[in-house]
Amino acid sequence: MLRADLHSHSSVSDGTEPPAAVVSRAAAAGLDVIALTDHDTVAGHRAAGRALPPGMTLLPGAELSCRIEGHSVHLLAYLFDPENDALAGELAEIRESRLFRARAMVDKLTALGVPVTWEQVSEIAGGGVVGRPHIARALIDAGVVASLDEAFTPDWLGPGGRAYVSRYALDPVRAIRLVKAAGGVTVLAHPRGRGRGWQVPSDVISDLSRAGLTGIEVNHPQHDERERGRLGELAHALGLIASGGSDDHGALTGFRIGSEVAPDGSYEALIEHATGARPVTGIEGR
Repeated sequence: MLRADLHSHSSVSDGTEPPAAVVSRAAAAGLDVIALTDHDTVAGHRAAGRALPPGMTLLPGAELSCRIEGHSVHLLAYLFDPENDALAGELAEIRESRLFRARAMVDKLTALGVPVTWEQVSEIAGGGVVGRPHIARALIDAGVVASLDEAFTPDWLGPGGRAYVSRYALDPVRAIRLVKAAGGVTVLAHPRGRGRGWQVPSDVISDLSRAGLTGIEVNHPQHDERERGRLGELAHALGLIASGGSDDHGALTGFRIGSEVAPDGSYEALIEHATGARPVTGIEGR
């Protein structure tokens, strides 16, 4: 059976390792396919492709920031044309909003007397898309909090928190249509993840299915077996592809790449639905 981890992050967004290291760990974990799905950017794809060992495949993707009725929703988008003007423009706007938000959050922390600077956060991000996890790591380094979970409470960076700032995000229906127009496919990421607040209701998933959603991330570290069963049944009922991945962020998630893989056949099914780009295998990416 093909082992495909269809959800991972590098230091291009909020992971802790560069794309080449992500690919190396994926190979060491015995994966046949690794999807690089950094937040709102495709900047790591070239480096990941160059690092592929012979026979291993990279599924190019991104995790898109969306919002519905005030709730955060993430879409995994794969195999879209990265040069598509409409989609590329939206991703750029999201990244700019992330930067503005991060600066505003650091300003709020400074006003609260917290010893965190923009220079520290930028250094942690290492040139990648700045996000709340980078600010959280700065809070840990400063000894203000002991863990990422503590940083993401209402005391600090959680929604409604003292240093929280909202940002621009796509409507998921519009995001699905943009990705589809760019030849790609979309999978709803961790819809019932523990600790993520809003659990995406089945009727919302049904609405997204009618808008052109391709799949649901069923296998995820934050989904227990009962929830996987429910999501699998929902995917079947809606004619969606049941997908899966580790959502690895390097050191932030305990280097868990390959701990979750997509159900048999789902990787191939996703490829069949895409027309914008193709996977990269082995020597092709060098």
